[in-house]
Amino acid sequence: MFWAQEYDLPEGVGFPHFGAVHVASMLVLAVLLVLTVRFFRRLDAARKERLLRRIPVGMLCMELFKDGYLICVGHFGIGYLPLHLCSFGILVFLLAAYLPEGRGREAFTEIAQVLILPGSAAAILMPDWNMYPVWSFMNLYSWFWHLLLVAWPVLAYEGRGVKPRLRHFAYPVLFLCAIVPPVYLLDRKLRCNYLFINWPPAGTPLVLLEKWLGNPGYLVGYAALVLIILLIVYGCWSRVSHGDRSGDSF
Repeated sequence: MFWAQEYDLPEGVGFPHFGAVHVASMLVLAVLLVLTVRFFRRLDAARKERLLRRIPVGMLCMELFKDGYLICVGHFGIGYLPLHLCSFGILVFLLAAYLPEGRGREAFTEIAQVLILPGSAAAILMPDWNMYPVWSFMNLYSWFWHLLLVAWPVLAYEGRGVKPRLRHFAYPVLFLCAIVPPVYLLDRKLRCNYLFINWPPAGTPLVLLEKWLGNPGYLVGYAALVLIILLIVYGCWSRVSHGDRSGDSF
């Protein structure tokens, strides 16, 4: 079943949220992240910059390979367009990596740190690929993909010294204002659920939000929740920056 796609899998081959497989997978990712950061710190400035540029290109190649795989197994469709937040990470990382030094590069790096990183961490905590068996292409791909989504913003902090600041709160907000309306219109037209705008993904706290507020009240609550999370993330980065200045290990 290594190459089987979701619709070709028998029932009961996946893993539950926070079961042994899920917890073990998160621990493996945590160890790999720590080892990656330690390896990165040993590089000189030029090699750090090259790695920050190569990772997004590698991720783009990974995404194209996955699309080719889905076409080969006959299951590529509108549900696999790169319109979820984690997929937008490719665009954000590429812009942050290749824009010339200045406000634009800083803005997209900060968006990666306060939006893509926590969104990817949430996906790791509540994976929507848990219908796959452990030893399958889509499961292994998804774990490694989200590891890179978390690692790149951390490496950008280590290599470029870009530190999110609350006065830049407009950066992620403007980015969301740019991508959410067209994705919402596409969701409505195609009956998709990119960015989880139309309905909450099963097994996540967003289900409670819809239960309490109904729909379309869910959208208002969802937007408010995102803003609150952004404020919390900025606060966490502030503490990390303060600890780094005090000599603590990141």
